[in-house]
Amino acid sequence: MTVRTRFAPSPTGYLHLGGLRTALYTYLYARRTGGRFILRIEDTDQEREIPGAVQKIYDSMRQAGLTYDEGPDVGGEYGPYIQSERKAMYLPYAKQLVESGHAYYCFCTKEKLEADRERAEKEGRPYKYEKDCLKLSKEEVERRLAAGESYVIRQNVPTEGKAGFDDVLYGHVEVDCSTLDDNVLIKADGLPTYNFANVIDDHTMGITHVMRGTEYLSSAPKYNLLYEAFGWQPPMYVHLPPVMREDFRRDKMTKEIIPDENGNPVTIVRKLSKRYGDPTFEDLLEQGYLRDAIINFIALLGWSPKGEREFFTLSELEKIFDLEGINKSPALFDMNKLTWFNAEYVRRLSAEEYEKIATPWLQKALGEGELDLKRLCELLQPRTEVFNQLPEMVDFLAEMPSFDKELYTHKKMKTNPEVALDALTRILPVLEKQEDWSEAALHDAVMAAIQEFGMKNGQMLWPLRIAISGKANTPGGAFEIAYLLGKEETLKRLNHSIEELKA
Repeated sequence: MTVRTRFAPSPTGYLHLGGLRTALYTYLYARRTGGRFILRIEDTDQEREIPGAVQKIYDSMRQAGLTYDEGPDVGGEYGPYIQSERKAMYLPYAKQLVESGHAYYCFCTKEKLEADRERAEKEGRPYKYEKDCLKLSKEEVERRLAAGESYVIRQNVPTEGKAGFDDVLYGHVEVDCSTLDDNVLIKADGLPTYNFANVIDDHTMGITHVMRGTEYLSSAPKYNLLYEAFGWQPPMYVHLPPVMREDFRRDKMTKEIIPDENGNPVTIVRKLSKRYGDPTFEDLLEQGYLRDAIINFIALLGWSPKGEREFFTLSELEKIFDLEGINKSPALFDMNKLTWFNAEYVRRLSAEEYEKIATPWLQKALGEGELDLKRLCELLQPRTEVFNQLPEMVDFLAEMPSFDKELYTHKKMKTNPEVALDALTRILPVLEKQEDWSEAALHDAVMAAIQEFGMKNGQMLWPLRIAISGKANTPGGAFEIAYLLGKEETLKRLNHSIEELKA
């Protein structure tokens, strides 16, 4: 048997991280087993579809490196791969179920269904459709269909017995049929519901393994009743635990933090959600996280490889991924851990790769001047966690920050504004005479002057770096910054800082 897996997103927005993990696991299992990975667009709920979202799905999959063997934009033997383009095939299957007694036409109006729902709520019982239209005679059904009455087709779920399925993680799961509702298979607009289209598409596309979130566990028994009604072999199910995140308790409408009775924020664990500001895959890429770091990190959210190793390329994951390593417990998404992961990946880049990625970010702050970007990147790479941090790390090179006298006080360096003014006044003529403006030459000249002045290194180097950068934290020390700025700009800033200290 050839393994055939599918990722079937709805075109309702960007690829969220939970969806990315499902796509990744589905892809990895297909690759590990030498199977086929299929992309299917599930657009039966057309009211929620966002224009351009289908193209975003294609783009996201390619950006993630998840190459699909079959799909809407690559073709395949089992197409079309967009559900709305398969519309004509669903109704005949539903009618087949009607003929076999596993489904029936329902003509109930929205008003009647709403009244039944309200009555159930008042009586304190869960709402279930009462199979009213199942009682209609065949002649009555044909008469109402011929009259053009609006209808849906409902699944005829048994009122007794059990419905169940087998899952790789959860084993055999079953429920009492009496607890299940007769869900709609074909809607009034002729389109299938999500649940019905899933079953038909998975079977007709030869899907052997279905990976999806645990939110579909409650629907799976009804899926299997459909498979049984058709006499089909159901796929192997793998229901993945949710991806969670720590947050503060928030108001559902305003998203504002709700404190406890003492005014302190309450920490909760909730499911990842875009509406709470959690990043999508595209958001992370735009923020400067590396694709490979994101994929590696997401792979470990709910799956444990054998051994202690944490860092894997996508091709390595394709060789080692297994279903046995998937955990049943919810995974916790931690931005700090992802940032640490990304920093490790940044450090592993070659100097050329780093410069290529960093240059657009640096140009946002520095423009396209004559700055030695190669040297700047050498200084930045060990300090970079995420690339969107770069503009703030280097903006001082383009424009000197506002003067801050307090920065000159540093207990460890044994300096304060008075000591700094003395040190800078002494070093200014040394730098004015300096012709060789390389880092090595600047180092030698300044260090020799420090010895001649009888000062501590920190009493000179700390004020000098503050005077020409205006920042306490910089990618490099005084010599590196002076070299990057050039002689003219360094002296200009040094003179300005001396005047400010005198004031």
